[in-house]
Amino acid sequence: MSNPLAQLPTRAARWSATHPWRAIGAWFLLVAVAVGLAMTVSTNEVKDADYRIGESGRAEALLDSAGLDHPPTENVLITSKSGDLDGADARAAAAEVAASMADVKGVVGVGDAIASEDGSALLVPVELTSDEIDAEPLLDATAAVQKAHPDLVVEQAGDVTIDEAINERVAEDLHSAEFISLPITLVLMLLAFGALIAAGLPVLLAATSVAATIGISAPVSLLVPAEPTVTSMIVLIGMAVGVDYSLFYLKRERQERAAGRSTLDAVAIAAETSGHAILVSGGAVIAALAGLFVLTDVTFNSLATGSIIVVAVAVLGSITVLPALLAKLGRWVDRPRVPLLWRLTRRTTTGSISGRLLGPVVRHPVAALVVATVGIIALAVPALSMKTHQATPETLPGDIPAVQTFRAITKAYPSEGTSAQVVVTGADPAAAKAALEGLRDEAGGFDDFAIAGAQVQASADGNTSVLDLPMPYEESDDRAGAAIERLRTDLVPAALDDLTGAEHAVGGSAAEALDSAEKQSARMPFLLGFVLLLTMVMMIAAFRSVLLGVVSTVLNLASVGVAFGILAIVVQHGVGESLLDFTSPGFVIDWIPVFVLVVLVGLSMDYHVFALSRIRELIDSGLSARDAVHRGIADTAGVITSAAAVMVSVFAIFATLSMMEMKMMGVGLSAAILIDATVIRLVVLPAILVLLGDRAWPKRRTPVAAAAEDLPPTSWESQNGVLVPTGR
Repeated sequence: MSNPLAQLPTRAARWSATHPWRAIGAWFLLVAVAVGLAMTVSTNEVKDADYRIGESGRAEALLDSAGLDHPPTENVLITSKSGDLDGADARAAAAEVAASMADVKGVVGVGDAIASEDGSALLVPVELTSDEIDAEPLLDATAAVQKAHPDLVVEQAGDVTIDEAINERVAEDLHSAEFISLPITLVLMLLAFGALIAAGLPVLLAATSVAATIGISAPVSLLVPAEPTVTSMIVLIGMAVGVDYSLFYLKRERQERAAGRSTLDAVAIAAETSGHAILVSGGAVIAALAGLFVLTDVTFNSLATGSIIVVAVAVLGSITVLPALLAKLGRWVDRPRVPLLWRLTRRTTTGSISGRLLGPVVRHPVAALVVATVGIIALAVPALSMKTHQATPETLPGDIPAVQTFRAITKAYPSEGTSAQVVVTGADPAAAKAALEGLRDEAGGFDDFAIAGAQVQASADGNTSVLDLPMPYEESDDRAGAAIERLRTDLVPAALDDLTGAEHAVGGSAAEALDSAEKQSARMPFLLGFVLLLTMVMMIAAFRSVLLGVVSTVLNLASVGVAFGILAIVVQHGVGESLLDFTSPGFVIDWIPVFVLVVLVGLSMDYHVFALSRIRELIDSGLSARDAVHRGIADTAGVITSAAAVMVSVFAIFATLSMMEMKMMGVGLSAAILIDATVIRLVVLPAILVLLGDRAWPKRRTPVAAAAEDLPPTSWESQNGVLVPTGR
């Protein structure tokens, strides 16, 4: 009995190829309906409360329920251009700021001007009704005061202005990446195919898969709330797998037509070979992305959901509408031809160049494996020292005016920077206040806290009290985390445990970063184990070989180690800062390694499955294991290189953007995919497979012979174990 799942790509492709207009119409109807859903169903976005974790999340919830959460604020900083602040002029400017801001819609009130400790600055706090008001009227008011006082520097930064500036910069970065990546992808596809229609098909499938997924994600968000960055993730993953799958399928179909097959026969053979590989690799990508659910984090849940949907849609398109388009276009898929590129692609025999390059690896597998392994280990070792942390103001682009002002404010006013919030609820108000004041005095004996001006604030009903303890450290400083630990384990229990019926928690930005890091570090081994184990099981099930499953896992580990090592070298230690135009924050943003892990394993499995499927096909046709490895890797090297070139180019564009998260993501993925698709998949993989020999490939009934039983007897016949079309 043949495996129904293995025959799914062939059956789907055969139906689509013989009913092309139905398949094409159904696909574009799916896209249209999905886009319509996006226009009619409101996306359920993640709420602030969904991000709460650990003790810091409990503290924030207590503050929120008591009405003590800090309202959104803007701060206007007044300094002197010459360095010596004229007190009278500065106070006059502060009064004008208060007067002009009071008339702006959305402003609740303006506080008194606060002088810095050294007298070099004045700070005017402006309380807002919400963080969704327009920042422009606020900035206009500040600009008017600046114009009236040319000897002063009057700047503004706060919740609204920073968020708006960051959102604008992210939009600019993504637009820039999309604007550059699309033509680069088309150029690389032209280099691969030499014809415009063939080059455009992968981009068409990827783009329609992304559009359909964005539409489907709207109703799905009612079950899994959507994180703001999920659309970017969908575009990134959708373009990657959409181009890869189309490239694999189209390359094989063209090879079969070049060998004399009819269009329908070529499509069927491509479905039996590349289509099956797409189905397996799509499952492996989904398995890798599903690992994000292990983290039980609202952001990763959203990213995983969107990414899994777009991969599933891309797989569906590659085994349905793509065969239909190829069947309908026929040889027109190779039109219009780009003269020089077409001649180059036609004259280059498949596997001729890569076959010669693979010769030394196949002849001397031990030497090739040792040399490659030494290089991989050298790149992976720095990963052992990789430090991760949440994004902080240090990771924001320094050329954004609001960010520059914020950094100046936190330097002049430490209390506006990193702080810890100690929240007490359920205790007698007077006793809670006395205990918190005692805690403040005790904390003042440590260099970790700047208690000057720190006051206890109580809720309207007096049931909840909070003490803000500023810290003279950047949020990413290890000393900030140590200070939070000291508060939680020593100072707070000593001061508050005797309060009858009280509940207390330590929150604030530093505490939130600490809780997030602890949760991620605790669950990261489970994520890694889940992804590697599930992909290994899928490889064993697909190829009926435990050895191939183990090899896949080892190679995935090597790829991840290289990616993390490169991140540590470039981002954490600042190698190449001037080239990439950034200043190292001394750490890697905590979600980047997780993102890189699942995306890298998922995308690299595409190349891995495609190569192994071709080797399996050749072994089933009667070649020896050594010859099958040599020819199979050589035959697929061009396609893998083309697919990897697209991914490396796209991710390299992200490495040039200004937002640090995008830069880190681009650095990690572009370098890791480049090494994975070359050194690991084209050197380490064939060397290991040659050394394993027949042991890696258990005997089985050939899939092509099995497939022939399900095809019309006049269409196919098996010659020496190879399926050969006899015409229709």
